[in-house]
Amino acid sequence: MIEKLKRNFKENKLALAALITIIIFVLISIFAFLMPFDPNQIDPVNRLKLPGGKNYFGTDSMGRDYLTRALYGGRVSLTVGFMSMIISTSVGTLVGAISGYFGGKVDNFIMRLIDILMSIPTFFLILVINSYLGSSIKNIILVIGLLGWMGVARIVRSETLSIKEREYVLYAKSSGQSWGKIIIKHIIPSMLPTIIVSSSIDIANSILMESSLSFLGLGVKQPNASWGSMLKDAQAFLGDAPHLAILPGIFILFTVLSFNLIGDTLRLTFEAKSNNR
Repeated sequence: MIEKLKRNFKENKLALAALITIIIFVLISIFAFLMPFDPNQIDPVNRLKLPGGKNYFGTDSMGRDYLTRALYGGRVSLTVGFMSMIISTSVGTLVGAISGYFGGKVDNFIMRLIDILMSIPTFFLILVINSYLGSSIKNIILVIGLLGWMGVARIVRSETLSIKEREYVLYAKSSGQSWGKIIIKHIIPSMLPTIIVSSSIDIANSILMESSLSFLGLGVKQPNASWGSMLKDAQAFLGDAPHLAILPGIFILFTVLSFNLIGDTLRLTFEAKSNNR
């Protein structure tokens, strides 16, 4: 499997570039503290400087180094993406596995609940809840994570319906193992490839969701920054300093596109393995 995955990434240059891009973004966000500027240090004298000199991407409306703020903003956006994915994937996997394993009334109840939740516009629901709870990174992660599990649950449920009829699961049942042990030890490991693919796409969706919330002023608050909040601040200066919108916009575009490309490559790899069984 690992060799097949390596070969697919080598053959698909776009996917390889996407993987390298994500690694670079993660590394530069982690080591943003090595930048010589304080991301929150205001310098009114040097406000709205054009890219060049010691400020490679210029400065914002308060004179803060824009590249440094973008790197620190990447920490927020990527953290929200990864942590929200962990929550939504964990909840969705558990709920979907329980629904598919028990079937019957339990399955019907859970699936109808998921249908109801999916019929509600998720973004507007997130807006309402986030405005009520208040804007903080913790609240954003929880809200996005706890309202983004339904798609994963449906996928896991369909996989569970098939896996629970396989010989090793039937044997586990007949040997007296509890349903919880069967789900955790036998069913979920069998669908890890599907969960991994879904997770990679969920990260991209979570980053977009956080960026949208921050763009509307319901995300990260000043003086902290995320890519979405940087876009929000940049819209007032598009005429005088269009570069303020370009950098965070490119970061969001490349990050979301990269995760989607990686997800497609993972899906093709795991589907090929399933077809060869």
